[in-house]
Amino acid sequence: MQSEVVRPNSYVVLRLPSGLHTVHEIKPNTLISVGKYGSFQSNFLIGRPFHYTYEILDQVDPSTRSGLRIVPPIELYANIRDEVSTPADLEEEVQTCSDGKEARDQFEVVDQKGEVILRTNRNILDDARCQTMTMEEIEILKAEGKRSGKDLIAKILDSHSALDQKTAFALAKYTLRKTKKYSRRFTVLPMDVPFLATWILNEKDASKTMELREEALALIGSWSNIHYIPSPLEEYPDEPDGMGQGRWLMVDETGGLLVAAAAERLGVLHPPYEQQTRSTGIHTDTPAKVQGIGDMQPHNEQMQDSQAGPSIRKAKYANSNAITLIHANSQPNLSLLRYFSFDAANPTPSHPLSRHLKTISWLQLLHPQDDNACTEPELVTQGVLETWKSGKRSNYHRKRRRWERTTAMVSEARQGNFDGLVVASFMSTPTILHHLVPLLRGAAQVVVYSPYIEPLFEVADYYSTQRRVAYLKDPPAAEAMPTEDFPVNPTLLLAPTIQTIKCRPWQVLPGRTHPLMTGKGGAEGYVFTATRVLPAEGGVEARGISKKRKEKAADVSGGMSESKREKVVEVKDEVVMDS
Repeated sequence: MQSEVVRPNSYVVLRLPSGLHTVHEIKPNTLISVGKYGSFQSNFLIGRPFHYTYEILDQVDPSTRSGLRIVPPIELYANIRDEVSTPADLEEEVQTCSDGKEARDQFEVVDQKGEVILRTNRNILDDARCQTMTMEEIEILKAEGKRSGKDLIAKILDSHSALDQKTAFALAKYTLRKTKKYSRRFTVLPMDVPFLATWILNEKDASKTMELREEALALIGSWSNIHYIPSPLEEYPDEPDGMGQGRWLMVDETGGLLVAAAAERLGVLHPPYEQQTRSTGIHTDTPAKVQGIGDMQPHNEQMQDSQAGPSIRKAKYANSNAITLIHANSQPNLSLLRYFSFDAANPTPSHPLSRHLKTISWLQLLHPQDDNACTEPELVTQGVLETWKSGKRSNYHRKRRRWERTTAMVSEARQGNFDGLVVASFMSTPTILHHLVPLLRGAAQVVVYSPYIEPLFEVADYYSTQRRVAYLKDPPAAEAMPTEDFPVNPTLLLAPTIQTIKCRPWQVLPGRTHPLMTGKGGAEGYVFTATRVLPAEGGVEARGISKKRKEKAADVSGGMSESKREKVVEVKDEVVMDS
């Protein structure tokens, strides 16, 4: 479960006034810089709840020892509160401006009674000379300011000579623009999978994640039916131990984004709070007491290296709610999991993914005898081990543990009986499905993501009804598969479907409703879905009695005598008893 407060050595998202987002790792006793908005100590955020808005103070108050100020909600929503007027105020404003030539010059929108209700901006000249404060004066005020920028924004508004001529909408727009530019506030948000997908798509290299969008991740998770199983033995009572208990097979070439989405649905993405606190050595059970808006005490507890550190015993892999990842390299590319405190190269035993994530290569799955990691090291007796040095003994035991761990994962994967398959890869999709679909249990879901529709259209054709009928009429030999006409077995998947989903932001205004022209382009993103079925062994024949044969049998029985009919009944009873 994701933590509700900021933890040490975790990643958080800072939403800036300009609308941009920045990602930072909260390391204790470090300085966090947010560009032109300023910097602050990371200890001021540790132990604080998410979704708080802070202001960066230029000069630290000695009584508070803090460089941040919590912005209260009454101040955050002051503009919205001021815009809400009572009916009496609106009536008084309409009465004062409904008559006279001066009112007609200031207002042009009238109601059914002819009363003017909205001021026009036809006489406003957008001239830079209206702002009397120079940029040099603004920089001086920024350097001398003791607050976050609220006083600076107020002075900029006061120095505008044509501020009283602006309409309410123009004034709000001008104030918002200056607030985004000079305000030094930020909001702390938690790092989650939807934001990570959107952040990489808009601000990073989207090709590394195959341009996978937030809505496409939701569609993949829904169709793959990835969910947490609280009691696997109750859901699969007839299955052997370790089989069919919430196990999913994945091929992920998005840097770990697909694995993170699946782990979040299984509830194994975030480390527990107790284990995370113990591993860092910083106690943040009781956050700093907030006595006022600016009274914030930093957490200055020292790290206890001697007491920190989780157990180094070999972790036992979980049999339920597990993900088996197949990769093409010597090590899987799971770089994005670092944003959730998991390092695939050096996993922490206290993290749930160290037990619920199993990684094997294609070589280990298809030809384990050719992989060095699956080759058993030479077995040495205890007497010989005692003569070795400690370093050589440690190296020997490490190789034995790695071989046992790899052999167990490969053996379990080759036995199959997985609950689903999720693929997001640049490799040939028919080749992947040819090897992995037989490892699925009946009614398992197959989900394949591709940025473009052409690869998925080819796969849908291979599992079409026409291919299935042709395969059943003249099935090729098992050792001859795959063939040119049948790259995959079309009888293993049912109901192949291709879907797409993409949320587009729209501008919704009267008479001006259209998609935003500044939206993100790129690949559309398509999802192939199908259901694993188990073909019936042997021939299947459906026999029945046609209507004409029934009528003929009735006529024959009607023409029989009573004695013959009794004999027929007796013969039928004897046949039934013998069978």
